[in-house]
Amino acid sequence: MLTAKQHELLQFIQYKLEETGISPSFEEMKEALDLRSKSGVHRLISALEERGFIRRLPNRARALEVLRQPENTTQVRKTADVVALPTAVARAKPRPANDIVEIPLHGRIAAGVPIEALEEDRTLPVPAALLGPGEHYALEVSGDSMVEAGILDGDYALVRRTDTARDGEIVVALVHDEEATLKYLRHEGGMVRLDPANGAYLPQVYLPHEVKVQGKLAGLLRRYH
Repeated sequence: MLTAKQHELLQFIQYKLEETGISPSFEEMKEALDLRSKSGVHRLISALEERGFIRRLPNRARALEVLRQPENTTQVRKTADVVALPTAVARAKPRPANDIVEIPLHGRIAAGVPIEALEEDRTLPVPAALLGPGEHYALEVSGDSMVEAGILDGDYALVRRTDTARDGEIVVALVHDEEATLKYLRHEGGMVRLDPANGAYLPQVYLPHEVKVQGKLAGLLRRYH
């Protein structure tokens, strides 16, 4: 059994796939369902995925596929006799497909000392070619402790969401459940070490339970003014 919003979103995704050949952006879904933030869209998509109604396709931007429809529901059809569409579908205006995808932009992340990573209701348009498989989000870099890795103050870190990483990978690490930082991940002597890429900064060492991996660096976006 789906909630009204879950059902509405499922029908909207199906409609957009039939009309444009590409699943809708998070912004389109938010507007179509009259949601206040994209976090609500994320929750609805996760619920539909868990129930087996949709799946995410790897290596494609906006990669959603409808697997099935709820029982006893009217399918969305591209025919003239359809007079009553779900609310979200009725409001939708098809947009041309392109190679740009919008990903959530979650505030600023420290590349120096840790600072709080603020949740903000913004998105960042990113060339799809910069993103690999999986779910991604962006963080604006603040500080200079990763300059030797080519990560500069003001860059946008494109992050693939994951809670695991190997030693030597650049990760978004959540420290003490409240502050996030971008560093190399290392394990040493039963401790977790977050290494900068700048000789002016010292590594940060924590107990394992004090650090949670929130994602791995997938790419960078830099704007020139």
